[in-house]
Amino acid sequence: MLSLEPLVRTDPLPDAGPVTQTTELSEPPEQDEQPEQPARPARRALLRLPHRAWTVAAIAFVTIIGAAGFASLPGLLIDPLHEEFGWSRGTIGFAVSVNLALYGLTAPFAAALMDRFGIRKVVAAALVVIAAGGGLTVFMSEPWQLILCWGVLVGLGSGSMALAFAATVTNRWFVARRGLVTGILTAGGASGQLIFLPLLSWIVEWHTWRPAAITVSVAALAIVPLVWLLLRDYPSDVGLAAPGADGSPAPRPAPRRGAARRAVKALASASRTGSFWLLAGAFAICGASTNGLVKTHFVPAAHDHGMPVTAAASLLAVIGVFDIVGTVASGWFTDRFDARRLLAVYYALRGLSLMFLPILLDDAVHPPMLFFIVFYGLDWVATVPPTMALCREQYGEDSAIVFGWVLASHQVGAGVVAFVGGAARDAFGSYDLVWYGAGALCAIAALMSLVIQRVPGAKAASATV
Repeated sequence: MLSLEPLVRTDPLPDAGPVTQTTELSEPPEQDEQPEQPARPARRALLRLPHRAWTVAAIAFVTIIGAAGFASLPGLLIDPLHEEFGWSRGTIGFAVSVNLALYGLTAPFAAALMDRFGIRKVVAAALVVIAAGGGLTVFMSEPWQLILCWGVLVGLGSGSMALAFAATVTNRWFVARRGLVTGILTAGGASGQLIFLPLLSWIVEWHTWRPAAITVSVAALAIVPLVWLLLRDYPSDVGLAAPGADGSPAPRPAPRRGAARRAVKALASASRTGSFWLLAGAFAICGASTNGLVKTHFVPAAHDHGMPVTAAASLLAVIGVFDIVGTVASGWFTDRFDARRLLAVYYALRGLSLMFLPILLDDAVHPPMLFFIVFYGLDWVATVPPTMALCREQYGEDSAIVFGWVLASHQVGAGVVAFVGGAARDAFGSYDLVWYGAGALCAIAALMSLVIQRVPGAKAASATV
């Protein structure tokens, strides 16, 4: 008899996996219905704008570039002013010394003023003062006018936008990557040197020194609207927390009155520690061997050997190129290595290079001179990020003001050597003794850096997150 059961095997196959029964067939989608697309978080992440802190850092960088423009002039104007007015190089060097000393002595008070009135107001006013000082120099006819305009006005204005300004911006706007940001902002001075030196040297050689001074004044004024419109004092002003900070935006602190008293109080407290004097002494040598000596006297020293002014100024500008690389790299190193040892290495290498400079100067640029320019440029202000890091480690919330005082020693050292270098040239007809002396001082700075004591249990505030 035939079976009525279906001729289909219902036993599961030996190797078959679990069978899922479907009770209803799904209908194909309508023509105008699109299947749901998965989210694309990677593309959305790419479209995110950078944190506002990086915009503030960029504005600070441009501002420091503008402030560095006038600082590029002293070495170019020593010979023109000597020839036009008959002033001695020592007299011109004294005006430069006043400029450099005030640049440093203003910094700690400027940092306190930024706590009182805000970064934006202080920096905008400083740019106007620089523009006024630079513009008024074109009318001078006596040495005291050079000292007043170039020394006092420009010194006060540029000091308000010195590295204490960079320290204030870094401390307020960043928690992570402070060393890197410090290196970038410090490189702004070298960038200004790179931008302005070739242009200013060409203007001085073909159109005299007065149009060069006007050029710098106009550049300073052009930055004022940028600062006023885009620079902000704290992340909380735009409803943000600093990169690397935990939690919600910190409230804006109340303005601190008594800026001068606070600056002096911070100095009195820091001066009771041996670390302050070691940092200040080493940084004074740093200023003596950079701004006071090379930036001020390299061009006239090279000209003494027959090198054209434009060629010597171009070499100084190339130092600025490698200074940018070296300073940013130094900031990266500071986030990762012992700042004291970094300083010791930087000072030792700088001193060694200065010892060789007298035999490298010639009427033309040869490969050994180019090697010096690259080597020295990488080390030019690489000392700044580790010095700032040590100030943060040692002095906490007053670190920006304390660094301002350390910077003051930097500029006092620069001012002394700017004058001594010019006087030595007048007395001996050569800069050789000054180069050798600066090299020996750098060796002392290396030793001073190594003996700075670490704060027990302190962590670098610039650690990368």
